[in-house]
Order: sequence, then C-alpha cells, then structure tokens
Amino acid sequence: MEPENVKEVVRERYSQAALRVSTTGASCCGGGSSVGSCSDPITSNLYDPSQIGQIPQEALLASLGCGNPMALAQLNPGETVLDLGSGGGIDVLLSAQRVGPSGKVYGLDMTDEMLALARENQRQAGIENVEFLKGEIENIPLPDDSVDVIISNCVINLSADKDRVLREAYRVLKPGGRFAVSDVVVRGEVPSDIRRSIELWAGCVAGALEESEYRLKLAAAGFEAIQVEPTRIHQVEDARQLLSSEGIDVDAIAPLVDGKFMSAFVRAKKPGASCCGPSCCGPTAVR
Repeated sequence: MEPENVKEVVRERYSQAALRVSTTGASCCGGGSSVGSCSDPITSNLYDPSQIGQIPQEALLASLGCGNPMALAQLNPGETVLDLGSGGGIDVLLSAQRVGPSGKVYGLDMTDEMLALARENQRQAGIENVEFLKGEIENIPLPDDSVDVIISNCVINLSADKDRVLREAYRVLKPGGRFAVSDVVVRGEVPSDIRRSIELWAGCVAGALEESEYRLKLAAAGFEAIQVEPTRIHQVEDARQLLSSEGIDVDAIAPLVDGKFMSAFVRAKKPGASCCGPSCCGPTAVR
C-alpha cells in the first residue's frame, strides 16, 4: 500500500473510533481487520485502577494503544513531553499530572475527531498544562530542541515513513532528551503471507518493524542507548476464532508466529550537549 493510502486508512479508522466513543460511549477496541481496530489481548488491561481513576472514562475508551508508556517512562516535574499520535488523550493527561504545573505536555494527532475528543477530555479533567496539536508524526509542528521526552503508544508502527518519524523525533528533542514509546515489534522473521494473516487479527500490528531493524533505524536517526523491552508476547491462539473465520489454518501457522509479535517498550536517548564553554566543562575547557 502506498504511504498516502496508509495514512488515509489510519486517519479514517481513528476518526471512526473517536466518533464511536463520542456518540455511543463504546470502546475503540474490538476484533476486525481494519487498521486501528485492535482486539484483546493487545489493548486490554493496560492501565491500572489508580491511573484509570485520574482521567475521564472517554479517554480510556478511545485508547488504541498496545502498552502503557506511563508505567515505564520516567517523567520529572517541570519537563516538556510530546505524545505522538495522542488519540483521546489518555497518556497526555496522565503525563501532565507527572510533570506538574511547571511542566507541559503536547499531544499530536492528525484526526479532527480525536483532537475534539481529547480536548473535551482535557476540559473534563480540568488539566491546564496540556496542548493538543493537529499534525502528522512525520512532520512534527514544534521547533528544534523543544521537548525533554517523547512518548507514543502503538502509533509509530502505523507510519509508512518510520525513518522520517524518528528523524523528526530526534530533531525536536533537546540534547539529552529521551525517546520512550510503546510499540509493536516483531522478533525474528515472519513469512509475508503469514504476516498478512496476523494483520487480520489486529490492525495495530500492521507495519511493525523487526527488532533489529528498529534498532538500526533509531541509530541512523542519531539516537544512542537504544533498548527494546518486551512487555507482552502475543500468541496466535488468542486470535483462533477470528483467524479461523477467515479460513486460516491456525494450527499450521502457529509455529511460525508464536512469540514473534510483541508489545514492547522502546527507549533511546539523544546525545547530550557538547562541551561549549566554561560553564559546561570548567575554566580550562575553552580558551
């Protein structure tokens, strides 16, 4: 599928998800082959009760993530955070409470419907240190060196130009800034026809990078201290009913799939500022 077609499919599915929550109060999660329509267990039980109690129910219902970056990302008071593909705003609102009034959290999304839902969730939560921006993760509408931490939740894998996403993430991070995202990652090779079958199970695995390729792309963008930590390993048995209904022999593909698709926490760091003067490196460093 061409990049623009991928983008339009994602935009349409996420728009529908936001409208479903806004009009019916139904969760975005569920079976199906469409991008952005993820079925359990990938999207279920990601947030603990204490987190759920801090945000409007609609923010949780609109979540299409594969992980909980808030459980693993270290956020400090006063920091500036950017959430790529912020959806209904769940991770933005939780992050805002972590960075406190002296901090700031941006949510970036390309769908008007999700942005409207997120802003309403912000209003209900009464959180002021948040700003939702319209834009694409391949073209982040923020200046260079402007954020301390980038988070994201099962969105980067959906981009048709991941190299550009990672270059943009590197650009807007301050020196020493942190990349801390949840994403779907493939560990090892999966035959292309089998991969297409798995994408019938959950559209949010579409476009997932193989782990070593993800590491290489992060390094090519300039990142260092790269880590990929599995948080959930997905088994084909979880999708037996759906795949069988599509005429797929689950028992035949299981040995080629089990343990290969995982939700993971991906960490990396933008190198710190180089020594530039006495205040940085001491009185003898610069003459």
